[in-house]
Amino acid sequence: MADPQGFLKLDRRTPARRPVDVRIEDWREVYEPFPKQAAQDQAARCMDCGIPFCHNGCPLGNLIPEWNDLVYRGDWQEAIERLHATNNFPEFTGRLCPAPCEAACVLGIPGPTGDGAAVAIKQVEVEIADRAFAEGWIVPQPALEKTGRTVGVVGSGPAGLAAAQQLTRAGHDVTVLERADRIGGLLRYGIPEFKMEKAVLDRRLDQMRAEGTTFRTGVDVGTDLSVEDLQAQYDAVVLAGGSTLGRDLPVPGRELSGIHLAMDYLVPANRVQQGDLQRPPISAEGKDVVIIGGGDTGADCLGTAHRQGARSVTQLEIMPEPSPSRPAATPWPTWPTILRTSSAHEEGGARVFSVSTVRFTGTSAVEGLEVVEVDMSNGRPVPLPATGRVLPAQLVLLAMGFTGPQQNGMVEQSGVELDGRGNVARDRGWASSRAGVFVAGDMGRGQSLVVWAIAEGRSAAAAVDRYLGGDTTLPAPVLPTSR
Repeated sequence: MADPQGFLKLDRRTPARRPVDVRIEDWREVYEPFPKQAAQDQAARCMDCGIPFCHNGCPLGNLIPEWNDLVYRGDWQEAIERLHATNNFPEFTGRLCPAPCEAACVLGIPGPTGDGAAVAIKQVEVEIADRAFAEGWIVPQPALEKTGRTVGVVGSGPAGLAAAQQLTRAGHDVTVLERADRIGGLLRYGIPEFKMEKAVLDRRLDQMRAEGTTFRTGVDVGTDLSVEDLQAQYDAVVLAGGSTLGRDLPVPGRELSGIHLAMDYLVPANRVQQGDLQRPPISAEGKDVVIIGGGDTGADCLGTAHRQGARSVTQLEIMPEPSPSRPAATPWPTWPTILRTSSAHEEGGARVFSVSTVRFTGTSAVEGLEVVEVDMSNGRPVPLPATGRVLPAQLVLLAMGFTGPQQNGMVEQSGVELDGRGNVARDRGWASSRAGVFVAGDMGRGQSLVVWAIAEGRSAAAAVDRYLGGDTTLPAPVLPTSR
C-alpha cells in the first residue's frame, strides 16, 4: 500500500484554479499545474482498504489503490500501465468525470471516524496520464495478428472511441463513422475548452490512427449511407451515437427568438475555438442570460457566457438547493445529492433554486421570463402563491438534460427496437434487435457520464469480438443493465 499513515499526515489537495479575472479572458483549462510531489502526496493518502469501495463507485473497475501505490513510490510508468488496464482514456475521465470513485472512498465517510476528505483520485489519474504522454510512454499498440473481420462504429464519442480502440487492438479492421466534420462527438463540440482543451483529445486520436483505426467524418448514417449499405460493408456494426435530443420547455412564449437548446449554443461556441467561425451565431455578449437547468451542461453554458462577455447570468433549478454535506438519503458509499460548485460558478452569476418557468415574455424576441417559486416536498412542483416575478433575459439557454437518441434517420431506418424510454434496446450481449448490430453508450443507456460511456464501449467491444470470433479475451466491466 501507499504510506500507511498518509491519510493522517496529509490533507486532501487539488490544483488551484487560475484567478477568475484572468481565466475568463481566455478559453484555456482553468487549473494551474499540479506539482509532481503534490500528486504523490495525494496518492500517499490512499489506505489500500481491504475492500476498496472506490471500485464500487467506478463502472470501469479502475485499479485505484494499485496505481496510487505506484505513484507514491514514483513508478509512474507502471502506474499508466495499471490505469490503461481498465481505462482507455484516463485523460478524459480525469478531467470530465464527476468522480463517483471519490464519493465511495473510505476517507470520504463523514463523522467522528472520518473527515470526509476523500483521496483526490481523479487528480492522480489525470496526472498519471498527462505525465505518460509527456514522457512518451503512451505509444500505439497495434494488433499482433489481424483477423480479417471488419467493424463499423457509428459515433465518435467516448463510447464509440473505446469500442473502436479495443476492437482494433483485437485485430479487427475498424472504421469509425462520424456525421460531424471532426472526430470526438460530445468531447469535441459539447465540452468547452476550459474544461478540456482539444489537444488532449487529438493526441489520443493520433495514437488510435497509428494503431490502425480508420476515421471517416461527414458521414450521416441513415442519410448519406443507408443502414443496409453499412451492414454490407462491415461484418459487425456498433451504434454508439449519443443521447442528442435536448429536453425542451413548451411554455407560452417558447416561439420567441433568443431561446435555444444548450447544444445549439455550445457547439458553435466550440467551433469558434476550433477556428471554423470568427464569431458565434449565438452570443451572450452584453446580454442578460438565463440558463434553465442546474447540471453540468448548464455549468458549461455558464462558463461560456462569462467568456463571451455576458452582462449578467442567472442559472435556474427547479429542485431545492442541496445541502453542502452528504444527506442521510444518500449515505456513503452512494453518490451523494449535495451542492456542487464548478469553476464556472466561481466566475460569477446567480444560482436560483426551487423555481419554475411560467412563460417567456417579449414581442418577437425574448425580453424576460416569468418564474414562480415551487414546493417540491411531494416530488412534484407546486407553485407557491405570490412568488411570481420576471427576470430580464435577452438570451435563454435550455439545459435540462436529454430525452434520448435522434430517431429519424439511422435508428428509424434500421428498425431496431426501442425501450420504454426511447433508447435503443439491447440484450445482455449488447446486441440490438437487428442481427449484427450492437449498441453502446448514451444511445442505449440514456444520458450518462463519460466513465459509463467508456465502460459500455469496452463491454460492447468484448461482445462484438465474441460474435466475430466465437470467444474473446477483451474485458467487459459492465452489463447493459448495470446502474
